[in-house]
Amino acid sequence: MAEVVIIVAIGAIGKGNVIGKNGELPWHLPEDLKHFKELTTNHTVIMGRKTFESIPEKFRPLPNRRNIVVTSNKDYTNEGIEVSASLNEAVGKVQEGKAFIIGGARLYEEALTIADTLEITKVEGDYSGDVFFPEIDLSKWDEISSDKRDGFTFLTLKRKS
Repeated sequence: MAEVVIIVAIGAIGKGNVIGKNGELPWHLPEDLKHFKELTTNHTVIMGRKTFESIPEKFRPLPNRRNIVVTSNKDYTNEGIEVSASLNEAVGKVQEGKAFIIGGARLYEEALTIADTLEITKVEGDYSGDVFFPEIDLSKWDEISSDKRDGFTFLTLKRKS
């Protein structure tokens, strides 16, 4: 019998749903990066090509994780990654465990329709950006945990059944 795959969208979101600026995170939160690493290590991470290319080269592909990059470019290759043409195709490659969708905006939009869990870091402060997380319809999600830290909050939301 196949294992159940849990689909998790994970991301840090600022005011106005900002998630990126000029191909980078608008903030520097080492504690959030540590949290991200703890949650995703030994699991699959699924990301768009621009998100993959925004990761500093020395960290690409993300170590100790299966890296799947979604791109329409059939010839796209990079050492240590698998390529998929769509989010559904990428998720279909995951046979067990958790599949973390880590961006960007287009994949997050699709992810909100299929994810079981959202792992959100709500970032305080005003940051400008050019990439945004889609609006989360909170009527479809239950808050499982909330952990307030200095300058941000870790939130876990589960899809209502």
